[in-house]
Amino acid sequence: MENFVAYNPTKLHFGKDVLNDLGNTVEPYGKKVLLIYGRGSIKRNGIYQKVISQLKSIQATVFEYSGIRPNPVIEDVDAAAELGRKHQVDLVLAVGGGSVIDSAKIISITIPVQTSGWDFYNGTIKPKTAISLITVLTLAATGSEMNPFAVVQNNSTKEKLGWGNDLLYPRHSFLDPQNTFSVPKDYTAYGIADLMAHCLEAYFGEGEAPLSDRFVYAIMKEAIIYGPPLLDDLENYSLRANIMYAATAALNKLTMYGRVSGDWGVHSAGHVLSLLYDIPHGASLSIIYPAWLKLQRERIPERITTLGKNIFGVNNPDDTIKSFESFFHRIDCPISLSAFGIGADKKEDIMKVMIHNNVTGNHHKLTREDYSRLIDLFI
Repeated sequence: MENFVAYNPTKLHFGKDVLNDLGNTVEPYGKKVLLIYGRGSIKRNGIYQKVISQLKSIQATVFEYSGIRPNPVIEDVDAAAELGRKHQVDLVLAVGGGSVIDSAKIISITIPVQTSGWDFYNGTIKPKTAISLITVLTLAATGSEMNPFAVVQNNSTKEKLGWGNDLLYPRHSFLDPQNTFSVPKDYTAYGIADLMAHCLEAYFGEGEAPLSDRFVYAIMKEAIIYGPPLLDDLENYSLRANIMYAATAALNKLTMYGRVSGDWGVHSAGHVLSLLYDIPHGASLSIIYPAWLKLQRERIPERITTLGKNIFGVNNPDDTIKSFESFFHRIDCPISLSAFGIGADKKEDIMKVMIHNNVTGNHHKLTREDYSRLIDLFI
């Protein structure tokens, strides 16, 4: 087991009606709030009204930036940061799923500087301070509510990158499973695929960490047990709660302690599909993970088999891979690009963007030959 430092400063407020304490939580940070959200679903499902009511209760002044996209772009980050800078806000409040929270994280470190948030991604500058961030989660998937990572897309440079810094941890995150009742069946399923992929990225990272492996098994079993019945009963509080907690635990570093790193090669490849075809993040992962396992089948058969034994009770790499494909099929997540009408004629386009984005894993490095084989396996 590798040396590690366990650190997670985010205070998680989990459960029914926890949003009733939002105002009291916000107040110590200041009265000028930059509210970040997506394309309006929070207004249709009533969450916006609850948030505004809480902010009014402390006489907060609210500046709003809406329209964050499911695959968030740097232009929105920079525009929202400029709004926050103009009004000298005290706090960023993100209400939404992973795309909104990821955007808000970069907004929080961009407000104090006179530059684009992309400069943090390309290494031009390093953050020195951040505006305090509080989140209200509305989609169980990315785990962004309790980690220091953010993924943003730059369409002008054809890049979609993940980046992390301890300044990106939210101060508080509010998780009420009721706030996910309105998430439709397909995006609920994509969230389940996403949390499973986060577990797999940790599991296939570098280093021996048996207890962290057992955390991976337990979290994935939560998804396998509670995911399918949830898709048939979208307003079941208990099922929503189980999946919401599992998604948070899948990427709050719990599964990473004792490792050198996770792998993240599948996420790197998945970002290319989202960049090119605006495919939902979780769907890109369910497409690529079985293909990646097939690519690695002869290289790490024991590791894949151990995973299969502990998750599905199977005893070889092929059955492990088939079990993942079967589960993704069971929850209506795609396992090939053909589900989005994309065929082999797009292989060259995908290859070019993979090369441009230097798609690879931290532990299992991918070559250009691997790109070609991987694409053939998922296209």
